[in-house]
Amino acid sequence: MAITWEEFLTQIQERGEYATGKEAERVARAVLATLGAHLEGDERTELADQLPAQCAPLLLDPLPVTKPLSPREFVEAAAALIKGATPDTARWDTGAVLSTLADHTDADLLRRILIRLPPGYALLFGRAELA
Repeated sequence: MAITWEEFLTQIQERGEYATGKEAERVARAVLATLGAHLEGDERTELADQLPAQCAPLLLDPLPVTKPLSPREFVEAAAALIKGATPDTARWDTGAVLSTLADHTDADLLRRILIRLPPGYALLFGRAELA
């Protein structure tokens, strides 16, 4: 059975050590929207299908970026969507969301996503870098 939105947010809240579920949801929405702009094609759709339904618009609606961002630039882009975020807190937020997402994504799909992203993204997902 697929994970529910509430369970997904609870795991993010625990991993990110957020005080409230609202804070975890705010961070999740920002990071997922940022990720959605960086994915395309089948991987983007498959990822949306494997996560709670509330993730689909966040992943599928953003316009694609014009050039791939480095992991550092990705964190900065997410920080711009998270009120009060600093580069350090945004790195923490991104890791909390993307590592939770990775735990609920098929290993083959996650591998394909990481292959399409610039080097260094695996660490944001809480995974070792692909060789």
